[in-house]
Amino acid sequence: MLHFFKKYKYFFAGFFLLCVGILFMFYNALKYRKSLPVYTPSMVNPELVDSLIQHQANKQAHRIAPFSFINQNGDTITNKDYDGHIYIADFFFTTCPTICPIMGDNMVWLQEKIKALPGVKLLSHTVTPDIDSVPVLKEYALEKAVNDSVWNLVTGDKRDIYFIARNSYLAVKTGSPDELYDMVHTENFILVDGKGRIRGFYDGTNFDTKDDENKNMQQLWEDIQWLYQHEKETANKR
Repeated sequence: MLHFFKKYKYFFAGFFLLCVGILFMFYNALKYRKSLPVYTPSMVNPELVDSLIQHQANKQAHRIAPFSFINQNGDTITNKDYDGHIYIADFFFTTCPTICPIMGDNMVWLQEKIKALPGVKLLSHTVTPDIDSVPVLKEYALEKAVNDSVWNLVTGDKRDIYFIARNSYLAVKTGSPDELYDMVHTENFILVDGKGRIRGFYDGTNFDTKDDENKNMQQLWEDIQWLYQHEKETANKR
């Protein structure tokens, strides 16, 4: 038997290296099999998108536009506060009696989860800035135990909120035609990467129920973790 192995030692050595190589390639294929799309307006329900950009399909062109709003503390929050950060955005209003309370609770859940991922942030926009003043948002923030360092609740000019919602986040429907810049928000949570690109839409009212049409909160958390690791690895290769 020993003579047999000595006779074919080079064959076995080569076979061993071949197996190691195959296992390595298989491991890497599994490791990187997950990916997230880069969304463009052409990929989204037209009801949520401004008609001027509905057919835009350039994945490098569509990014969240510059913005400037006021948060729950009266501080000015701009896109520069989020540049280079993964974040989750949504649209709500404090007096909403239906889906907003569920969305708010799920944002609180996310706030707790992202403690493990430094740099990940949250951004909630009111769609009724005439009602949701800074003091109102502050009261809401206190009720939700909002961590000001990672989660901004913002208000501002209604036109600006309408523009960012329909031209950047692709997240609200038009409201009453009799009211200028009226909008109807959805249950969507929007995942944005460090380059300001949309990487996913999620049902902010669905915690873990499987749905072929929309991803839920658990899937959002999985995608946040993947994107966080992916961006970290990409940065390390530079």
